[in-house]
Amino acid sequence: MHGPAFSGWLLVALCAVTGAYCLVRMRGGAGDERGAAGGEALMGFGMAAMAVPTAVFTPPSWAWPVYAVVFGAAAVPALWAARALLMDLRSVAAEIHQKGPRAGAHHLHHLVGAGAMVYMSVVMAGAPAHAHGQGGSGVPLLTGALLLYFAGYVLLTGVRLVPVAAVAGSGAGGGGSAGWGDRPELARACRLSMGISMVAMLLSL
Repeated sequence: MHGPAFSGWLLVALCAVTGAYCLVRMRGGAGDERGAAGGEALMGFGMAAMAVPTAVFTPPSWAWPVYAVVFGAAAVPALWAARALLMDLRSVAAEIHQKGPRAGAHHLHHLVGAGAMVYMSVVMAGAPAHAHGQGGSGVPLLTGALLLYFAGYVLLTGVRLVPVAAVAGSGAGGGGSAGWGDRPELARACRLSMGISMVAMLLSL
């Protein structure tokens, strides 16, 4: 990504730390939770690689199509899960009853995130180097829609993070302490960080 080097390195650090924590969650998770954490880790490290300032490293021309293929493949499981949920409304109701109202929405969010990464990779592959970071690349309507989605996601997740953190803090003095990979407030903060990073990267197109 083109842009100020300092902000670029901040974005790289944020995405890399987020990806590393998602790997910790992946080790302690099981089933769908493990798969979701793995997808978020891939997203975090991929965003970190894309955010490296071009003054330090300019990716070769073949790198962007590779990014698009990788994130397109990462979108397939989320697409399949979302398709299965949408085709069977009874399973949607059952999963919401068992896991809460965010269960089905989480698959859709992963699908949107992977799609956004594919979109940015295609835009970066097709745009001339001097046009990056000037707001002239990509499809304005699609970029704007993704910006609205992720900005709304960041605001909503930030609001939801406050009560989760408060509950976690009040329960810290209890009998057993949860591991780093099992703390819901950290998992939500991880997703919040990736949402913020996505907004920053979309603005730099």
